[in-house]
Parts: sequence; C-alpha cells; structure tokens
Amino acid sequence: MNDAYLKNVIEAALLAAGNPVPLIELQRLFEEGARPETQALRRALAALGADYEGRGIELKETASGYRIQVRRELAAEISRLWPERAARYSRALLETLALIAYRQPITRAEIEAVRGVAVNPNIIRTVIERNWVRVVGHRDVPGHPELLGTTRDFLDYFGLKTLDELPPLAQLQAMTDVNLQLALPAEGAPDSAPEPADSLPEALSADGGDSEEGGDGGEEDELSAEGSASRELVAAPAHLDD
Repeated sequence: MNDAYLKNVIEAALLAAGNPVPLIELQRLFEEGARPETQALRRALAALGADYEGRGIELKETASGYRIQVRRELAAEISRLWPERAARYSRALLETLALIAYRQPITRAEIEAVRGVAVNPNIIRTVIERNWVRVVGHRDVPGHPELLGTTRDFLDYFGLKTLDELPPLAQLQAMTDVNLQLALPAEGAPDSAPEPADSLPEALSADGGDSEEGGDGGEEDELSAEGSASRELVAAPAHLDD
C-alpha cells in the first residue's frame, strides 16, 4: 500500500472522527484483505506527526487513541473565535479533581479532610456527569464509602495517554494560583486505580475562582462553559467543518 495514501486516509479519518481513534479502528478503514499492519500504521502516524511540526496543529495520542488538535500555545489567539465561551472552573472543583487524579482511589470524606471544607455535591455530580470521574469501589470501613477515580474520558479531555503523564505537583502549583496544599506524594506520581481511564494544567490555568463561605459555593461556580474554548482548543480534534 502506498505510504502517502495510508497517511492521507489516517489524516482524513482523524479530522472527521471528532474523538480519539484507536489503532484497531484505523485498521478497519481499509478493506479486510488490504488492511495495514500495526507497525505500518504507527509509521504513518509518526510521519503525519512529523508533517505537523512547526504548524498550528499536532497529532496527539491519548488514552483512547489518536487525534488531531490545535496546539495549546495558540489557544489564546484561537479562543477569540468563541468570545462567549470563556472557560471558567472554580477553585473548589479544580482542587477536588486534582485530589482525585493524584490520590485515587479516594473517598469524599478524605477529600474533605485534606481541603478542610465540605465538598459541594454539585462538584462530584459535575465531574461524574462529565465522565471525568467514576466510582471504582468502596472503602472497607463502616459505611463502605464510595471510592472515586478518574476515567479514560478524563485522560482524553486533558490530552493524556496515562496517569503517569500528570505533571509533578511543583509544576502544577507553578502554573496556577489554585491552592494545592493537598498533602500529595512529593514526586507527584498518581496512585493506581482500578481501570483508570487531554493535561490538568490547561484547565487549572482557566481558574475562575469560587466562594468558600459555607462550603464550595453555588452550582454555577462549579461548572465550566459547555464546549468551552479551553477544551476545544487544547483537547478537542480540529474539525474541518467547525
């Protein structure tokens, strides 16, 4: 099979898909008797990634597969296409999500013990509804509280292939004004979680602040704009028809 043709098919598929595409799905784009081997696909993907060097888009591998996305360093400029979609995440949501990501599996009570305030139920509901977090088990203590862990969608959203790609906490704290005095491991390596699932700093840098009076603030404070510029520019594929 012609290498240029293989690369063009892959590029077109990734632009059209709207979500990360795994290798097995890329293979199925071709007739059964002419499907390329995995190594050939990887070579074509590497060549495609090289083609994008120095351009405004890049090829990114996440937990669910490969996608084409806008380079994060251009996010500020491209975000002006969606001036009404400024991404705002509350500090409470970001601290809660960071705790789950780095300390998973973790219970709600453990999150509250570290943060020193009650977790607004809207925060947990929001991250679960967005499929960033799921219940991965129950702690073997009285009451059997739910254990929370991140999902594959969490990794895809923040542009990560595995949890090992989460940045060290020192780097995370340097990139945001969110208070991350979370008693996390010094090296910043996340604990393993059962079947854990796009980098946390992109969202953290879009912090919109929140009110700690009486808890973590209202529901609207915990939500980011649906389809926000930050998500679409950093994590989402670059669509031909957008």
